[in-house]
Amino acid sequence: MPEAALAGAVTVFLFAGALSAPPPAPRPQVADYLLILAGGSAIAVCRRAPVAALLVAAACMTVYSLRAHPGPPAAVPVLATVYAAVGAGHRALAAGTASVFLGVFLATDLSASAGQPAEQVTQRTILLLGWFVAAAVAGTVSRHRRAYLHQVEERAAEAERTREETALRRAGEERLRIARELHDSLTHTISIIKVQAGVAVHLARKRGEEVPAALLAIQEASREAMRELRATLEVLRDPGDEPAPNGVERLARLVERARATGLSATLVVRGSRRDLPAEVDRAAYRIVQEALTNVARHAGPASASVCVGYGPGELSVRIDDDGGGTARDAAPEPGVGLTGMRERVTALGGRLHAGPRPGGGFTVHAVLPTGEDPVEETESPPEDASKERSSVEGTP
Repeated sequence: MPEAALAGAVTVFLFAGALSAPPPAPRPQVADYLLILAGGSAIAVCRRAPVAALLVAAACMTVYSLRAHPGPPAAVPVLATVYAAVGAGHRALAAGTASVFLGVFLATDLSASAGQPAEQVTQRTILLLGWFVAAAVAGTVSRHRRAYLHQVEERAAEAERTREETALRRAGEERLRIARELHDSLTHTISIIKVQAGVAVHLARKRGEEVPAALLAIQEASREAMRELRATLEVLRDPGDEPAPNGVERLARLVERARATGLSATLVVRGSRRDLPAEVDRAAYRIVQEALTNVARHAGPASASVCVGYGPGELSVRIDDDGGGTARDAAPEPGVGLTGMRERVTALGGRLHAGPRPGGGFTVHAVLPTGEDPVEETESPPEDASKERSSVEGTP
């Protein structure tokens, strides 16, 4: 700490001056050394307690001047504490204390210099007065500089807040624009698909015909697309609202819809079910959704298996297919779907592997941290797992 170093240096300086004072100066006593120690030590706390430091230093040095007549060196601790007090805004107290000290110093100097010309005493007093004025001016400048720096920091913080508010406002305007575009384009198109599929199903049943599974899948997919689109529009218009739940609990329905399109799909959930963070829950759903979509589009005739595992502090999602759309040694193309998966997993601090399987087909394996303390997880009872598996397994 600079104040402590300065206090030590001033104390040593005053001790040396007291020990080397020539006659006829009185020989320093123990009380004089204690006064020097107390006055010099006051400098160490002048920043934390400027008023107390000023009063202690002035009182000790005034008494020391009356006892030992040390001359101008006794003013050094008072000068340092006057600077600190003025810098803290206590200008009146500093001026009064300095005036008292200078008055006592002048009186003792006059009494100790009876044989000296008065001009020398006056010069010493004026010089000391100049040093006190300089200390007060330096303290004032320091105070103004700190106030200026504080004002600059406040302006910078205000400018940063203004930039953030502007960015948030622009982001909100962009969300509203995207929401309007989605509503005006996708909502209309999906509504037509949903209505036409519903009409086709109704006419087929009215004529007593069996409704094709593909038509039912289109009707269900359009209904689900409308639900998700509405949830997305609500989030875009009001980002404080949470979207409709699309998480692990809805994976069974997602697999059922995939089976309705002709894809043989199974779902297995391992580990004890527990509540997941919303972003992890949604990411797991979207990864499975995108992976099953890729299987249906690119794998050709294939079957897919979805395995969700609740592990210690993490959630594992694995989708395997045995399709022939991907060569054994081919590297996966960085399409929009795989890129989106990787971005979701990376944002959550997880791991993603997506690539061909050695025996043919493709694997997507994501491990998502759940942000909880790792604890030992117990497997679900075998009979429960078999029941869940039987509810979603099979070929349509």
